[in-house]
Amino acid sequence: MKKTKNQLSGHSTLQETLGRNKMINVIGLGYIGLPTALMLSTYGNEVVGTDSNVNLVNELNAGRTTFKEEGLDALFEEAISKGIIFTTEYQKTDTYIVAVPTPYDKRNKKIDPAYVIAAVENVLEVCPKGACIVIESTVSPGTIDRYIRPLIESKNFIIGEDIHLVHAPERIIPGNMVYELLHNSRTIGADNHEVATQIKALYSTFCQSEIVTTTIRTAEMTKVVENTFRDINIAYANELTKICRREGMDVYEIIRIANKHPRVNILSPGPGVGGHCISVDPWFLVGDFPDLANLIWQARKINDSMPEFVLERIHHIMKDQSITDVGRVGLYGLTYKEDVDDVRESPTLQLLDCMTRHLSSGLKVYDPWVKRDIVANQYHDFDAFLQDVDMVVIMVSHTELRENMTKLQNKVVLDTRKVCELPNTYRL
Repeated sequence: MKKTKNQLSGHSTLQETLGRNKMINVIGLGYIGLPTALMLSTYGNEVVGTDSNVNLVNELNAGRTTFKEEGLDALFEEAISKGIIFTTEYQKTDTYIVAVPTPYDKRNKKIDPAYVIAAVENVLEVCPKGACIVIESTVSPGTIDRYIRPLIESKNFIIGEDIHLVHAPERIIPGNMVYELLHNSRTIGADNHEVATQIKALYSTFCQSEIVTTTIRTAEMTKVVENTFRDINIAYANELTKICRREGMDVYEIIRIANKHPRVNILSPGPGVGGHCISVDPWFLVGDFPDLANLIWQARKINDSMPEFVLERIHHIMKDQSITDVGRVGLYGLTYKEDVDDVRESPTLQLLDCMTRHLSSGLKVYDPWVKRDIVANQYHDFDAFLQDVDMVVIMVSHTELRENMTKLQNKVVLDTRKVCELPNTYRL
């Protein structure tokens, strides 16, 4: 049922609405929403975390975090002591922070805003007059204008009176979330300077770095541009790797020497790009501006090609070492980066998918951070994994591996992360 202005309960002025220290309802308790909710609670805000996943909410209410992250458990315990609540129900309050996933459509490369739309729809069912909806989810430039404003207006809400819109894109990375929540700068995009100032004050309760206020569209674009910049730089290193491999040159030595120039900073190559930021956000620009985003499109193609490049390296090294059984080759690492349990868009999963498309299988896999079986031939004991393989492909440089590198002493090693100095080690 549509709400009219007269049906909305609440307050007569913007100042009255924003001036109260009321509860914050954080929507979505995944890799971004949960740490954000915990941080807000720890620093003195009344917080309710909402998620549609009943099992996830039950785990949190049982006193267990739902993923591993340095400092997260301590933050969780502190927030519990401050009274944070976890539920599947949306709350009636003045401030909502939406931190739900924003995948992209792999066919047309455009953002899939379905989760954000659903979250905002649910907020509109319970929110009072003058409520502020803060979207933390990363979105493509113009997403709020194209999808969220029309949705709110279709429910007969007046934006700027009944509902205030803000975009405050997250800026943290798995593996360093707690530190980055405290120390990374933030961007607050809003239609109204007063609203922007109030939400800035909210984030200032824990953020110790600069918080910039701007327009919503600028905030949308800024976040996507940040991750696209990093993707392009990684692609340059990966393309250099392919060129140097064809010419029999050492790309690592070339990068080391080139980086001695005071204005050169080439990144290290790797087996691909994973996670839900660098591997996803650039596609938003490709999808929305296919006639203009040429460099971005090429960078995405290069980085997405790296898992298959690693597979080709495995094939050539197996021939070089007379290894005929693919079942004697093991991939170390399933996550997209070291010392996290996040497997979203991981290069290892991309490599295994590539094998499946080529009607091949049999590689063994081990990752100390991934406790449940998510792929075939997955091991949960490092020594048992090593016993059953002759060749190890280092896809992720977890601390466990770096502290036990001598265990690879008698193995053939393909090191995609440049962390192994043992004899018989190959590189990209």
